[in-house]
Amino acid sequence: MKRALISVTDKTGLIPFVNKLKSFGYEIISTGGTYQMLIGQGISCLKIDEVTHFPEIFEGRVKTLHPMVHGGLLGKRDSELHIKEANEQGIHWIDMAVVNLYPFRETMIKADATDESIIENIDIGGPSMIRSAAKNHRFVSVVTDIKDYDMIIDSMDAFGNLSDDFRRRLAAKAFQLTAQYDAWIAGYLAEEIYPERLTLTYTKKEILRYGENPHQSAALYETGEKLPYSLTSAIKLHGKELSYNNIQDANASLMILKEFSLASVVAVKHMNPCGIGSDNDLYKAWKKAYEADPVSIFGGIIAVNQRFTKEIALELVALFLEVIIAPDYEEEALSILKEKKNLRILQESMGSRKPRFDI
Repeated sequence: MKRALISVTDKTGLIPFVNKLKSFGYEIISTGGTYQMLIGQGISCLKIDEVTHFPEIFEGRVKTLHPMVHGGLLGKRDSELHIKEANEQGIHWIDMAVVNLYPFRETMIKADATDESIIENIDIGGPSMIRSAAKNHRFVSVVTDIKDYDMIIDSMDAFGNLSDDFRRRLAAKAFQLTAQYDAWIAGYLAEEIYPERLTLTYTKKEILRYGENPHQSAALYETGEKLPYSLTSAIKLHGKELSYNNIQDANASLMILKEFSLASVVAVKHMNPCGIGSDNDLYKAWKKAYEADPVSIFGGIIAVNQRFTKEIALELVALFLEVIIAPDYEEEALSILKEKKNLRILQESMGSRKPRFDI
């Protein structure tokens, strides 16, 4: 009988997924809260200490760090030596590991988080199991993303198992997860302004229709932080999806805009500012920005740092623009702008920061 070890913090979609594994003949091993949930739903499974023959200790800090678990994950099924040693030690193979991790980052960014609560959410057993299963992906399927559940079931329905290539892709995804997780922890613990090793990590937000040119491909990645003046934090209120060039220009406009404290308007075309206006009044700032170069603004990006008004919208609607970005919009202004079907209208709160310029 095949075995699947299930130990997850995010339990979204878990019950139907486990029920399908059961229908494929998998015996389920589980831990802690996951075990309690499965049993509560009437799904029979082995508790982890029935496999390790050792109780969970230290408030659950030690439960899966055991040869019965990692031997079951790491043993090579085509090695006579590994098979012999597994039989001698009573180790049963584990064919699938379904694991996601303690919410370290989610805990870290909470306003009321304490150092103790953040440290407690550093997962040890989860990454260890993921790495063991991923290393041995020739024989073990490692599942770390709930979005993969349906694809895994579809493949098993169609072929009875997961292909070598599929398991390898899952393993790559697993190591990407643990690398990102460790980078978050290292960043939190580091006290140096310039640490000896700086590891930056991003998560794919979306695949773009094409890159800088139609024959090229591109994707947008984000850190996951909700930063002011960040395009990845913006909400699209209207219009087509952003292209690679839209994103480049929009980001450039925000990077310029954040340097000003007064009501300001930035116009950008092909990564170059073609007009910047700053004044006590947003409309006057708009006029300054537009009059700086009323030709190059055609097909460009407009970003403002105050509520977008009807007065400006009535003038802008006559222009061809790709994107408008503002922290808020007057209702009438939004209605006017939405008359342009393809115009991307973005809302970015922009937050507070100390600007460099007062003009």
